[in-house]
This record gives sequence, structure tokens and C-alpha cells, in this order.
Amino acid sequence: MSEITLEELLEAGCHFGHQVTRSNPKARDFIFEARDGIHIIDLAKTKEGLEEAISYVRNLAANPAATLLIVGTKRQARPVVVDNIKKAKEADASEGLYFVTEHWIGGFLTNFSEVSRNFKKLETLTRNLSSDEEKSKFTKKEVGDWEKEKKKLEILYGGIKDVKKSPDAIFVVDARLEELAIKEANKTGVTTVAIVDTNADPNAVDYPIPANDDAVGSIGLIVGFIMDAWIEGRLKGQKAKEKTEKKEETKKLSKTKSASGGEKKNEKNS
Repeated sequence: MSEITLEELLEAGCHFGHQVTRSNPKARDFIFEARDGIHIIDLAKTKEGLEEAISYVRNLAANPAATLLIVGTKRQARPVVVDNIKKAKEADASEGLYFVTEHWIGGFLTNFSEVSRNFKKLETLTRNLSSDEEKSKFTKKEVGDWEKEKKKLEILYGGIKDVKKSPDAIFVVDARLEELAIKEANKTGVTTVAIVDTNADPNAVDYPIPANDDAVGSIGLIVGFIMDAWIEGRLKGQKAKEKTEKKEETKKLSKTKSASGGEKKNEKNS
């Protein structure tokens, strides 16, 4: 994984905050100065926050059972999140990785059992629509309604339909926009990692990354670093798991051989 430099953060526009009049007083610790009515973010703080977030995500991913939910519903973030999910899949490191790109589903963390009913509904619709026998029992209109409902549910729940329990952590592209998601995470003990612009409260996030959350370049750079950390940690965890399983298999085989050798020896003595 490449090292983060202040130059690339600058080139990506990570330093541009919001208008001074829209700033959150709690964000002042990472503001460098105000220029032409716009707050400029201290990129040294951005680098520090990003490095801490990367370290956390990498260590989290090393646990094969760990899960991470990425929340990026703003227009600029959607394609970035989708592309990075594809990158994780291509690297065979997408297990435990989920995403929301349309809008946050209220209650996803605080009322998971209720929200997850829609996952089962989507699963049923998908199964029924793939069965000619099942479709033949209903009218074309009814089947057409199924397809419309399935499409709607896929847009909302496609990236989280396989979630079985609350994730271990969420990574949020815009802490201000996804304030509800962060509140739910804090309420349920889910670790939060987020890009925090000058209009948001960094104290509400466990691993805040002070940066521009509007520019595509800034979003792309930071999401890319976080995803690279996940992939690196996940692949490392998979190798460790395979190594452990191989050792256990060798131990079992050794015990089986020892037991077999002992039985043969007893047969000879008898």
C-alpha cells in the first residue's frame, strides 16, 4: 500500500472546507485558516486522521469474521463506492464488505430485525421470478408487479441484503449528511470511520478524517486508501486462516497415524 503524502492530498483538493458561515465550531481544531470566506483544512491533520483510519480498517479486515459497511449516498460518492467494491471483489477480498449508496435506511442498526424483513422479501421475489413454474400460477400483471418491487428493493438493499447482523464498523463518506447513520452506530456500539468536513462534528466519529467531502478527487483518494487497507487486511487474514487450518489438518493426520501405528504394534504383540 502506497504512503500518503501531503502533495497528493493537496492535488485531490482535500484541503477545501465549507464556507466560514457554515462551519461547525467543533471542527476548529483541524482548520488551518480562512481564505476568501472558505475554511482551509490542515492537511497534516487529514494525513494523521487518514493514517489512523487505515490502520484500524486494516486490522479489522484481518479478522475473517469482521464486517464493514460503507455509506456513500451523495451523488459524487456513489460511483466511487461502487468502483471500490468491484476492486475488492476482483481482489477476492469482498467477504464481509457491504455498502449503501442510495439513502440511509433508518433503523438499519437500531432496528435490524425489522429492516432485515425486506431482505427476505427480496430473496423470495428473486426466487419466484427465476421459477417459470411459480410465475405460471399468477397473471402477467402480478408478475410485472413483482419485477417492479424487486427492482425497487434491489436499489435500496442490494448492497446489504446478505448482512446477517450489525456490522463491526461503518465507513461514512459525509459525516454531516449521514448524521443519522453515525447516531445509530454510536447508539449500538458500532465503530465509526468518516470523512469529516468543516461543517460536521468530528467528536461524533471514532476515526474522523478531516477532508473535503464534496470534491470527487478528495472522495476518490480517501475511499481508495480505505479500501486498499481493507483488501490488504482481508488477504492477510485469509492467509493466516489457511495457515492455521493447514496446521490443524497436519496435527489431526499425525494423531491418526500415531493411533494407527499403536494398533498395529498391539496386534503384533498379541
